[in-house]
Amino acid sequence: MLILASASLRRSELLKQIDCKFVCRPTDCAEISPLQENNPEELVKQNAILKATAAVIAENKDEVILGADTIVAYYGQIYGKPKDDDEAYFMLKNLSGHTHQVYTGIALVCGEKIYYDVAVTDVTMKELTDAEIHSYIKSGEPHGKAGAYAIQGLASVFIKKINGCYFNVVGLPLSCLYDLAKKADVKL
Repeated sequence: MLILASASLRRSELLKQIDCKFVCRPTDCAEISPLQENNPEELVKQNAILKATAAVIAENKDEVILGADTIVAYYGQIYGKPKDDDEAYFMLKNLSGHTHQVYTGIALVCGEKIYYDVAVTDVTMKELTDAEIHSYIKSGEPHGKAGAYAIQGLASVFIKKINGCYFNVVGLPLSCLYDLAKKADVKL
């Protein structure tokens, strides 16, 4: 059985969507910040590995543990989850009318081996008015979401196009996970 090193409802929903049997084991490990690592791909890879390895229980060596980390990047800025409404406004205002990248790192810890990969998706957001941004922030949806938006929620009307994996933007690139599990000889 797969162990999901996360309390993310979105990741749980995506695993259920593919009929994957799993249990959640959220970790409270200290993540690497963009101040420590400013390469988005390396940042999500390292954080996914950290989360997965933090969920390892020594006496359960046969477990397969999945860690994941998602961020948004736009012109050298890395956006994680906004700390408050002001930061959510800042992120959405900067992303408005532009194309940005969503990076998700995934890691599978299988005994002594670690398998990892990173998915990148280009997302183009329509030009948003201040009223639209403030209304969206009032919905509460931006909280806990990388880049301050949820493509699968209310913000779906803000997205003009994507190039890449939709599920990556939600928070777990399923095709990438499937390929990684095959490489690790793990049945999802």
